Amino acid sequence: MIIKKLVDIWKKTGTVACVMLLVCLALTLGSAITRGPYLLVNVISAGCMLSLVAMGLALVFGVMNIGMFAHGEMFMIGTLVAYFVASPFQNLLYEEHPGLMVYLAPLLAVLAAGAVGFVVGVLVELLLFRPLRKRTKGNWVMNSFLLTVGLGIILVNGHQIIFGANYKAITKYLPGGAVDILGVYVSPDRLAAIIISFLVVIGFWLFMSKTRLGTAVRAVSQDETGSLMVGIDLPLIFTLTMAISCGLAAVAGATLHFMYPSYPSVGLEPTYLSWFVVILVGLGNTTGAMIGAFMVALFKVLTVEYVGSGWDHVVPTALIMLILIFKPSGIFGSAVRSKVDQ
Repeated sequence: MIIKKLVDIWKKTGTVACVMLLVCLALTLGSAITRGPYLLVNVISAGCMLSLVAMGLALVFGVMNIGMFAHGEMFMIGTLVAYFVASPFQNLLYEEHPGLMVYLAPLLAVLAAGAVGFVVGVLVELLLFRPLRKRTKGNWVMNSFLLTVGLGIILVNGHQIIFGANYKAITKYLPGGAVDILGVYVSPDRLAAIIISFLVVIGFWLFMSKTRLGTAVRAVSQDETGSLMVGIDLPLIFTLTMAISCGLAAVAGATLHFMYPSYPSVGLEPTYLSWFVVILVGLGNTTGAMIGAFMVALFKVLTVEYVGSGWDHVVPTALIMLILIFKPSGIFGSAVRSKVDQ
């Protein structure tokens, strides 16, 4: 029975995807044994952040057919909001009895960043993409791509003009020393980031799979015309999709602000790493993006560990290019999307 289920999973997922998953699992276990379990912590923390950004990018592409190249700027907005919300409470970290507010400040920062990102997503859809959609008869992908590039440039330069080009950083969110987990010392900030990211991913999955709005979003991604025929409000779904996508990226920025200080181009790395993910797993595949985020994070962490920090993006990019030569639609492709996302 178990073997039959494994064979069914193999058929649904595809040979390339299963081989990649097995290779990644072997690399993870082997590296953890030879170099230490701290590599697992690095992969998990990087994968959690990347999954939030990549899921939002895959969602907006799958539903709205928009290559969102301003997605990293939503990450930047999250870091900026987190800085201004949490920084007033930083002095409390070093008091003998810091009080409850010190522990609530990071949570408030993340919630505020998610709310601001959600609102920015609504404004971007209403003010930019909705008018473009009404006036575009062809070349939608190219026009929307150019619009997102322009939006990213405006946001980066707006950040620099209004808030300056200097780093705005919170190096520590929570008080206390590192926590010993199976012999690995993990900072409270990193542990909290992993937990928050995991909860957000679970919440996103529950929304998409268990709610009527989530079902409507998935329906639009699969058949826009059919969704319109059964009465789904397309403008509402498009606005909600963009808002959720931007909100996820902002939450990622706020959650990892202790690692990514706020400055104008802080979103550059999350942008191309998230594009690595969605191209690797298949454009528009939100479920695959959750898995692909940890695969790309693994490639990046192992490259830093075994090759050097200067190659942390070169080797993962080369591996992804090699994979896509043999599987241009991504390792999961459209077949997995139609099965898993339903």
